[in-house]
Amino acid sequence: MSNTVETAATGSNAAVDVSNSQPSVTSQEASNRKRKAMDTRSVVWDHFEKIKDESGTVISTKCNYCVKEFACHSKRNGTSSLKNHILSCMKNPHRQQTRQALLNLQPMVNNGDGVNDKLGTLSAWKFDQDAIRDALAYMVILDELPFKFVEGEGFRKFMSCACPKFKIPSRWTVTRDCFQLYLAERLQLKNFMKNNCQRISLTTDTWTSIQRINYMCITAHFIDNNWILHKKILSFVPIFSHKGDAIGKAIETCLLEWGITNIFSITVDNASSNDVAISYLKKRIINWGKHLADCKYLHMRCIAHIINLVVTEGLKDVNPSVKKVRDAVRYIRSSPARIKKFKECAEFEGVECQNSLCLDVVTRWNSTYLMLKTAIQFQKAFDNYDEQESNFKRDLGDDGVPGSLDWRCASTMTSLLEHFYNVTLRISGSLYVTSNTFFSEISDLSCILNEWKECAESEIRQLGNSMKMKFDKYWGDPEKMNKLIFFAAVLDPREKFEYMEYSFCLMYGRLNGATLFFNVKNELYRLFNEYKNMYSNMTHEGSLLTSSGIVESNRKPISILKAKYKKERLESGSFTNKKNELDIYLDEVILEDVEELDILKWWKLNSERFPILARMAQDILAVPISTVASESTFSTGGRILDAFRSSLTPKIVEALICGQNWLRKSKDPFSVEELLHEIENIEKDLPKVGTTTRPACSSTNN
Repeated sequence: MSNTVETAATGSNAAVDVSNSQPSVTSQEASNRKRKAMDTRSVVWDHFEKIKDESGTVISTKCNYCVKEFACHSKRNGTSSLKNHILSCMKNPHRQQTRQALLNLQPMVNNGDGVNDKLGTLSAWKFDQDAIRDALAYMVILDELPFKFVEGEGFRKFMSCACPKFKIPSRWTVTRDCFQLYLAERLQLKNFMKNNCQRISLTTDTWTSIQRINYMCITAHFIDNNWILHKKILSFVPIFSHKGDAIGKAIETCLLEWGITNIFSITVDNASSNDVAISYLKKRIINWGKHLADCKYLHMRCIAHIINLVVTEGLKDVNPSVKKVRDAVRYIRSSPARIKKFKECAEFEGVECQNSLCLDVVTRWNSTYLMLKTAIQFQKAFDNYDEQESNFKRDLGDDGVPGSLDWRCASTMTSLLEHFYNVTLRISGSLYVTSNTFFSEISDLSCILNEWKECAESEIRQLGNSMKMKFDKYWGDPEKMNKLIFFAAVLDPREKFEYMEYSFCLMYGRLNGATLFFNVKNELYRLFNEYKNMYSNMTHEGSLLTSSGIVESNRKPISILKAKYKKERLESGSFTNKKNELDIYLDEVILEDVEELDILKWWKLNSERFPILARMAQDILAVPISTVASESTFSTGGRILDAFRSSLTPKIVEALICGQNWLRKSKDPFSVEELLHEIENIEKDLPKVGTTTRPACSSTNN
């Protein structure tokens, strides 16, 4: 017995000596040592209060709403009973409505396709924290609200009345929700373009924000399988160089991130760096193997940018009468008292113009046109103001006040600029097809400039000569123009080849016009044959023969003799005179020239008759002829990146701008200027100060 004890003791001491450690801690000391308190992680503690004894040990917990107590030992009880109580507590304002859902009648809304749901939608509603958070992120992105909007006193007051159960997130949580919504919409758009898009045309432009960061916007244009034109922003990212290689690599990176290789055309302005970028992209797209016609039609120049250069060239030497009108408008707008007096003169003369005088920007010809157009309508008011205010002539000088001759010259200049202004408006659309109007627009402008060059008035003749010189620099040599603008006109069933040869002869001379017409026609047939080779397997044109002469088709097979006969005729070239889809289309009578024709709807209805030609039209008609689609995005960027939100990172800026473009359902943006008269009527119906009468709620949306 003693030996055993000694051996154990010896072993114990040996163990201590080998470890050479501190004396061992007894179990009693270990139990008395306090463990570091851990933070509670369960969500139940947002609804319960812990009850502790004098030593600080939690002995029970109490509900914050019904004051009912529960045991909450970490090992014996857990939190399952607490979670169940949260769902069943009748006094819990955050409790889910699981017993019976509420009926909710959604009012009449526009579904984005121009169709109104007159009866509304009746559905069941129950409180859902996550769904409301998603709707909040949707509202922040679509309405361009700052993230701190959710922390505002007014919004919190509104939510406490509208939905007190909703737990308002912080601005940081809203930021993450908006970015997650952007990622979800991006994935959805990527899948849609992969399954419902044939070829894509791009527009791109650059912009400098208030942060002094250069952003580049890349917008995709395509027609889906239902013949609906889409405009989707793919990228809005910083670019640190305006060199052609940098622009080309930025576009390439965007396309690779989206997995897009089926590029048809890229519309850019006339900067030399864009020529380098297009050359770089041609090589890359050809290497991808999804190109068409060796990217011959990839580069499309912005027609709006060229028109701007043409008009600016003509307005370099401004007419003195235009300067007098500009000085008179500036004089009236420089003082509130003068504006008030001028309005009184306008009312006295019976001027019914709803617009107000506007100053122009010398570098923007369209603003000069709008200034002259508005000022001419107030000509009588200017004359009346001159009679009543002696300072008007004294400050501007005897020759500074516009006279009848000056107003006549200003009216002539307005009528001249009106042609270019209306053309710019028509070609700047991005929600409807514009490529089919390119050729007719430049043809009309060429005729107008030729008439100005032969005008008897020297000022108009000088204006026409300077503008025509700049016009011929870009559109004087058809060989430098993208042939797609001619193909798009042919694919318009109201145009075809009916007027093209005549227009060519007027613009470029009879000999050159006939040669150009012949070349365009050959190019069109060459492009059609390439589409035919690409998509012939997807149609039922002709029959595919096997080596034995048996037809492989879903239709009833023809005899071996007929199959052999057709094969020999095909090899001998006897079928070369057979009309294809393009011939049949061109031989048909052109449609009546009506502006209301929906060209996409026409091709959708006739796509079964022209399956291959319709695919070609689907790509060509989607080509934008101006970069306005990308430039309009910068207006959104200017509102999002204002002086109060200049700290947003480029990643968040891209998420907000792209997300808004993808989420927006309305296709017809309204202009406040067009609704000024309606707004004035609304102001008349407002209650006077001191009244508390609340207007009755209308059952319909006005």
